[in-house]
Amino acid sequence: MAEELLQRHFTPYVQHAGEEYMNSDQLAHFRDILEAVKLQLMEDIERTVHTMQDEATVFADPNDRASQETDIAIELRNRDRERKLIKKIEETIQRIDSGDYGYCAACGVEIGIKRLEARPTATLCIDCKTLEEVREKQIAK
Repeated sequence: MAEELLQRHFTPYVQHAGEEYMNSDQLAHFRDILEAVKLQLMEDIERTVHTMQDEATVFADPNDRASQETDIAIELRNRDRERKLIKKIEETIQRIDSGDYGYCAACGVEIGIKRLEARPTATLCIDCKTLEEVREKQIAK
């Protein structure tokens, strides 16, 4: 959902030679992306609430009722995931405000424009993220 919004509405940031990393133009670019995704998610959540209220039907057939309850459960799970993403977006906007955005939380190196455009809420550089995933796989075994 959020990835689709990024691909449809935002053009990639074109970095100029000698341009400082995470300058005001870049920060504004990412803030615009984050705020647009947050707005879209909030609209989707609101639309889901209204749809669920409108479609609250009591079915006599237990199979129909079970099907409706399954659909509602899936929709609520998706909306919960989106609610968590909204929280993460708000935290990311706070990092922009504090001047920490764009730098790896683990090692402090630049995360990179391309990675941030693919995942604007990223807090780890690709190396640290890869290492984290390897550790998660080892623990899961």
